[in-house]
Amino acid sequence: MGFQATFAVKSGFRIGAVRATSCDMVSLDPNMSDQRPVIRQLDEAAVNRIAAGEVVERPASAVKELIENALDAGARRITVDYADGGKTLIRVQDDGCGMTEPDLPLALSRHATSKIDGSDLLNIHTFGFRGEALPSLGAVGRLTIASRAGHAPGVEVTVAGGKISTPKPAALNTGTIVTLRDLFYATPARLKFLRTDRAEAQAISDVVKRLAMAEPFVQFALRDVSGGEEGREVFRADAEQGDLFGALHGRLARVLGREFAENALPIDAKREGLHLTGFAALPTYSRGSAVAQYLFVNGRPVRDKLLVGALRGAYFDFLSRDRHPAAALFLDCDPTLVDVNVHPAKSEVRFRDPGIARGLIVSALRHALAEAGHLASTTVAAATLGAMTPEPATARIYQMDRPVPRPSTPCFAETAPVWGRIDEPVEAEAATPDEAPDYPLGTARGQVHENYIIAQTATGMVIVDQHAAHERLVYEKLKRQMAEAGVARQALLIPEIVELSEGDRARLMGIADELEGFGLTIEPFGGGAVAVRETPAILGTVDARAMILDILDELADQNSSNMVQARVEAILSRVACHGSIRSGRRMRAEEMNALLREMEETPHSGQCNHGRPTYVELKLSDIERLFGRT
Repeated sequence: MGFQATFAVKSGFRIGAVRATSCDMVSLDPNMSDQRPVIRQLDEAAVNRIAAGEVVERPASAVKELIENALDAGARRITVDYADGGKTLIRVQDDGCGMTEPDLPLALSRHATSKIDGSDLLNIHTFGFRGEALPSLGAVGRLTIASRAGHAPGVEVTVAGGKISTPKPAALNTGTIVTLRDLFYATPARLKFLRTDRAEAQAISDVVKRLAMAEPFVQFALRDVSGGEEGREVFRADAEQGDLFGALHGRLARVLGREFAENALPIDAKREGLHLTGFAALPTYSRGSAVAQYLFVNGRPVRDKLLVGALRGAYFDFLSRDRHPAAALFLDCDPTLVDVNVHPAKSEVRFRDPGIARGLIVSALRHALAEAGHLASTTVAAATLGAMTPEPATARIYQMDRPVPRPSTPCFAETAPVWGRIDEPVEAEAATPDEAPDYPLGTARGQVHENYIIAQTATGMVIVDQHAAHERLVYEKLKRQMAEAGVARQALLIPEIVELSEGDRARLMGIADELEGFGLTIEPFGGGAVAVRETPAILGTVDARAMILDILDELADQNSSNMVQARVEAILSRVACHGSIRSGRRMRAEEMNALLREMEETPHSGQCNHGRPTYVELKLSDIERLFGRT
């Protein structure tokens, strides 16, 4: 018998029938095995630990589930305590409806919930509905729940390693206190995959803030009690008052900061059963990453690729690729129009008609940005003032016999003579100051360095980059002309045939009408192939096959494609750049004022084609502060 057969016999393994050949070779026939895997029913503890791996990924996941339970219970005050990044302690206290003694053991059973009756998994109006959170937490940690419902007595129950204790009396007000200690003690291998205490604490804070944005009328408090029960308050948001928009604006100012609230535009739009509300920031208030994008569906925080792509698409004409918009958007609809039962973490959703959701976001945001007109974010002025503030000079002594240099006095560098200075009153300036019209961008007073227009407003001054401003104006004019007359097309002498898979061809033909609107005409050509018959004339000679593949890549990544539109508008942007007022051109007074008036009337003129501001406004109070007059 050969070595393989001997090993198989001695080791006690029999993968298949062992047959020796004349050369002592061994062949294994899997179809002749007389041993089959045995199907076993896993015990409840193992089932709970497996499910906990899906529901409770890290301490922040536990906090999210417990807060959502509190919100479903109608809580108006929620307090979250954690220690060591949530690894040793998580405690969530609420003033919701509470539970009675018969409810507690049932709530700790898998798939037991008061949120749904199981008859309709699409008509879901609550955060939770799976009935997995509490039993999952009890399977991987030491869980204690104390609760009181109305006038019923308080009761407490403990779960450790999946074993539920006998309920006992507890003294507390109406509501529930859930305490989770030693997370993942029952699955110690999971602890190795957790990050540092600081990183886990940051994740908990992010979860609390997202849910606080979704519920502006609820009070939230987050404390780090690692050093003791007194702890340190990490975040607090008191319940807001007033209407929904006012309350949401106040809550966003508390969570995202005053600067976001000052530079955000209100969004309120409806389409075919979907209602979009929230706030979106001006393009000049952009970020270096997507950290300031918060999306909610029926009040539930989500990280959905479709919605993120729509947000990016709404801003793609105003921001460069390395900048990201900031927004907090809330999409509400009938629960039957969206499926939230996609993933145990409930962070992904599926819309019945994703095109409507995407179109609503893009159109609503673009309309709001257009309504903003020439506005630029207030942070531009703050950055300007910061750049103009001199750093304090300090004297450093290296040798005792060397004189100490005096701190250099801040001063302006010597500049070229001012050109285009306006001494004579022009147009409305002939009137007295009280009668002069109050233009948003003021009246031109001069031009410096043959590129920057200085204008005086009623409350301060404005500095305009004449080239960037005129470039945006020309670009917007070219886009309007293209929208009115359509994109000129050039027909290919010989249509280019692009071979694709059946799925790619179907996906591409689904947006054929949209592509045709930008001058790219495609038709099915049998099987999975498509024929490219026309391309946008403004692009000149193009590689049709490469363009089609790029469009498909964008469709796969974002479920939509702006690639053709982006290329067409990139050409328009370059044309606008070459056709606009160049830096170094000396402008007359009437030209400068005409540019200012056109900026006030043109949407999106507050930023250039790359998202940079076209002007900086300095309030008189800020200028006086620079000179120490306040």
